[in-house]
Amino acid sequence: MSNRSRRYTEEFKRDAVALVHSSGKTVTEVARELGVSAEGLRNWVKQDMADRGQAAPGELTTAEREELRRLRRLAAEQAETIEVLRKAAVFFAKENDR
Repeated sequence: MSNRSRRYTEEFKRDAVALVHSSGKTVTEVARELGVSAEGLRNWVKQDMADRGQAAPGELTTAEREELRRLRRLAAEQAETIEVLRKAAVFFAKENDR
């Protein structure tokens, strides 16, 4: 995973989103003023709305995204463990046949 998405601090993102909400300017205008990509700022605003419960149905909050990421990582680790155990079982089964 790239650290590109971590280029800006959470505080900077919060302040940028607050500026969009309070300034009456478009996301593109605020993004240009701050020197960030409009699409990135638009994503921050969208995520902020999800965290506030104001997003479209199906949008995940930050906490839900983190939990999903954690569970996917855990599932991958478990799949790896299962594969190692499967290979070990095959190996020992062959050893017992000798």
